[in-house]
Amino acid sequence: MFKGSNVALITPFKNNGLDEEAYIRLIHFHIDNGTSGLVPAGTTGESPTLSHEEHQRVIDLCIKESNGKIPVIAGTGSNSTEEAISLTSHAEKVGANGALIVTPYYNKPTQEGLYQHYKAINDKCGIPIIIYNIPGRSVIDMSVDTMAKLFELKNIVGVKDATGDLDRVDQQLSKMGKEFIQLTGNDDNALEFNKRGGVGTISVTANIAPKLCSDFQKLSVSNNQDDISEASKLDSILQSVHSAMFIESNPSPVKYAAKLMNLCDDAVRLPLVKTSDNAKPIIQKALESAKLI
Repeated sequence: MFKGSNVALITPFKNNGLDEEAYIRLIHFHIDNGTSGLVPAGTTGESPTLSHEEHQRVIDLCIKESNGKIPVIAGTGSNSTEEAISLTSHAEKVGANGALIVTPYYNKPTQEGLYQHYKAINDKCGIPIIIYNIPGRSVIDMSVDTMAKLFELKNIVGVKDATGDLDRVDQQLSKMGKEFIQLTGNDDNALEFNKRGGVGTISVTANIAPKLCSDFQKLSVSNNQDDISEASKLDSILQSVHSAMFIESNPSPVKYAAKLMNLCDDAVRLPLVKTSDNAKPIIQKALESAKLI
């Protein structure tokens, strides 16, 4: 169910509140341009600074507006197990197809703590769960053995791997097999990630290049060498965009890019700030090089 180009949706703001009109436009922009799945209320959606009501609202709107056309994987992680259960239960109740749950940040649990955290959520909820392993933000790194143990539970189906370590794809494939869904959280390594057994991405760049990212993903998992060559060409086009999206803290650059494309405003919430004047020309040049503007 979960493969291809899944977008880590930005959350547009207006007057410091959720800009529902822009958000709805973004959802349909993705449906119209081949995005495989929608991931609301993740890190790129600024979940740390969304109120609980806003967090639930962006998930509700995403499910309502997509209307079953493409899957919705709701961001429902927290460093509080009870809060993660609450958010995941809500997502399940309103019809999300899956939940993306980040490893608990700041607390620094042991591997056993990680296992018990996800098991508690698994036991209280009934939708597919994708583990989000991102040591760069959460400090901790879930081991392959812990992941394999979790995969034995009824709802754990895969991982969004943002370790940047491509050897993990091989290790996870060897340990869990092809049924374990492997999605990269790093746009820049998506080609090699898929070559090694991955099936897609949860992408920041897809916010502003949904068709390019969708076409790339479809070609990159083909068994046809001509398709792989075309995927490589698209990857080359996209690399400068991927780089520009992380020139400063995500999602400030991608929101500025979205503003250049008239998709939404570039407002972010503190402690994030808008893209600096030094970074703006680099982002604009990257969009121009990929013919996005």
